[in-house]
Amino acid sequence: MKKRSLEIALSSVEPPENPKAILEQYATPASIVADILYFAVSMGDIADRCVADLGCGSGIFSIGSALLGARCVIGVDVDENSLKKALKNAGRFSELSVYLEEKRLQFMEIDVVDFDMRVDTVVMNPPFGSQTRGADRPFLEAAIRNADTVYSLHNSSTKSFVMKKVEEMGARVTAMKNYKFPIPFMFRFHRKEKTEIDATMFRIER
Repeated sequence: MKKRSLEIALSSVEPPENPKAILEQYATPASIVADILYFAVSMGDIADRCVADLGCGSGIFSIGSALLGARCVIGVDVDENSLKKALKNAGRFSELSVYLEEKRLQFMEIDVVDFDMRVDTVVMNPPFGSQTRGADRPFLEAAIRNADTVYSLHNSSTKSFVMKKVEEMGARVTAMKNYKFPIPFMFRFHRKEKTEIDATMFRIER
């Protein structure tokens, strides 16, 4: 599947219903997901690999990883409604019917701090920490603890924190990519119809 075809396919993935501000449930744009996953594919980290998506929301990274030939995919989230939406989204793709039947694509209700499952790769867009300072910390810890390679998207302003945390855990950042992450008007505290945040994807190796 070409990157543009993947982006088009992922654009049909519906966001969580009744998103929760405290969980920062902003949908990751299909264009960003497709770009990150294609980069991960080029590095040999998706095809025939076991992939985890921590804080999977409605499943866009999980679905994209399966479409690109991951051996198995585990989507993890604490929000039951998001997981139901993720399973529904995955069910719309005929290519994934075998994955679902054989349970090679699963969505699990687990707090990220309790995630303890060895995988090859983690792909994730953790909370940026705009509602709860340091909300991305347990995601980084769980990802590096359980995977050899991690792709994680963060607010660019936290770059120094991410680099320090990665080093503290005995891992290293091997690549970065920058994006403009759109934040639509979703919650009462929003002041603009739409804003953009500078975001950075970190590729991390343990």
